[in-house]
Amino acid sequence: MTQHGARHVVLASRRGGAGAGVAEQVQELEALGAETVEVWACDVGDRAALGSRLAGLKRRLTGVVHAAGETDDGVIGALTAERVAGVLRSKAEAAWHLHELTAGEEPEMFVMYSSAAGVLGTPGQGSYAAANAFLDAVAEVRRREGQAGLSLAWGLWEEGSGITGALGERDRRASRGPG
Repeated sequence: MTQHGARHVVLASRRGGAGAGVAEQVQELEALGAETVEVWACDVGDRAALGSRLAGLKRRLTGVVHAAGETDDGVIGALTAERVAGVLRSKAEAAWHLHELTAGEEPEMFVMYSSAAGVLGTPGQGSYAAANAFLDAVAEVRRREGQAGLSLAWGLWEEGSGITGALGERDRRASRGPG
């Protein structure tokens, strides 16, 4: 924020301002120099809702950070189309909607939080791996089209989150891989 001069920020999530920690995030962004911080309750996987919100922006869109995460862990044989679709919607479909709906804006920054699961695979996370591999591909498509595009393939976060908060030590060991 302070290094790159972002002064007007939009945080979008399904829960909007009702999400855990949102008020603290807004305060932190303001303390770092944000002049305005808008919080949207918007399912970014819903193309029409996202398009409507983006059309209402009063300023030029200069950057996108897509940090949605959703898992529905299970071995490949246990996954159903519905289970896979839920994960793909929040990660892959949302990234593609952002790509298409911001193409005319040509944001200077387009960053997606991906996962090493898309490259390395992780036990029981077939749909999550596929969704993250798609994010990596979106970044490649954008760069080939001369647009900004970066996919950050994170490993397991040490700090608990909505995705990792319920992992036990056995699950954490399995996610780290052999060794």
